[in-house]
Amino acid sequence: MLLMLDFKNWDSFLYFFSASSSQSFLKKCYKLRSTDLAEQKSYENCYPFIYYLEHGQIYYNQAKNAPLIIQPILLFYGLVHLIKACILTIDPNYPESTTVLAHGVSTRKRKKQQYHFFLDEVKIQKSGLLPYMGEKMFHMKHLEGEKITMQELLSQIPELSLMFSQTKGKNTFLQIKRNDDLLSLPKIILDHYHMTESRFTDFLKTDMADLIILQESNDQFINFSLNTLDNVEFLPFKYNLENLEINFPTTKSVLNNYPELLIHYLLLYNLSMISRYETEWWSELIKMMPNQDYPFIQSFLNITSKKGPFLIYQFLKGKLS
Repeated sequence: MLLMLDFKNWDSFLYFFSASSSQSFLKKCYKLRSTDLAEQKSYENCYPFIYYLEHGQIYYNQAKNAPLIIQPILLFYGLVHLIKACILTIDPNYPESTTVLAHGVSTRKRKKQQYHFFLDEVKIQKSGLLPYMGEKMFHMKHLEGEKITMQELLSQIPELSLMFSQTKGKNTFLQIKRNDDLLSLPKIILDHYHMTESRFTDFLKTDMADLIILQESNDQFINFSLNTLDNVEFLPFKYNLENLEINFPTTKSVLNNYPELLIHYLLLYNLSMISRYETEWWSELIKMMPNQDYPFIQSFLNITSKKGPFLIYQFLKGKLS
């Protein structure tokens, strides 16, 4: 299970910062998809691919040194550029139309008084980068119209589980114990999901039929192994970059099967909109720290600055193997 640990920092992307390497990489990607003119398209796209990665890195590096007040904007556009590099490995003609260049998400109009970040919502649009990414990168369709609150999104970030425990009194994820290839999920998960063990294991098998191999359980743990390690995400399991462990969500939610890149995109989109257009609330949040919004937002920004590039690298690395 050490697949995920080979990402160190931006140096991990250096392989791609060469026209010959990127052209060869894109050609392999296109051939696997039986793309017409794979060689020609790989030559045409190798520099745009590099530039997307390079621009993304510049935004992330600037965010590291920028004041908190503008960090969400820099991190959002950094992630957008990295996502476009990923899409270029799948769609050699990207962008074919201006519709895919929109953000693909909207936010509701806010009331100036008694605004709570946790209750704020984003709504997924019919067209734009978010639904296009969902379809092309993760084979997810029909996302249009989904409304999701910031609390729901934040609870999908495994690195924030401790923050939820400290402030809300409830962990949002359980840590999976590992012994070589054997993985063990604490049976307390049955209480969280209000399921018997047999019903829960059926639920796991339904969601992960091609991936999970159940082993004999004991008094404390449900034991299993995974039959492939080619992916960083074994949804609904998520990888915690801080403790380097696989985690499992404690709440049953449709968002458990959203790839984490989509979660980060949605959070950063809304935070970037707030920092641009809700100047008064945003400034007061940072200067006054009046409620629990501030520690969650600050923690998320710290996490996404590392995890965004990590998730992108894992997606690209999956195409190298």
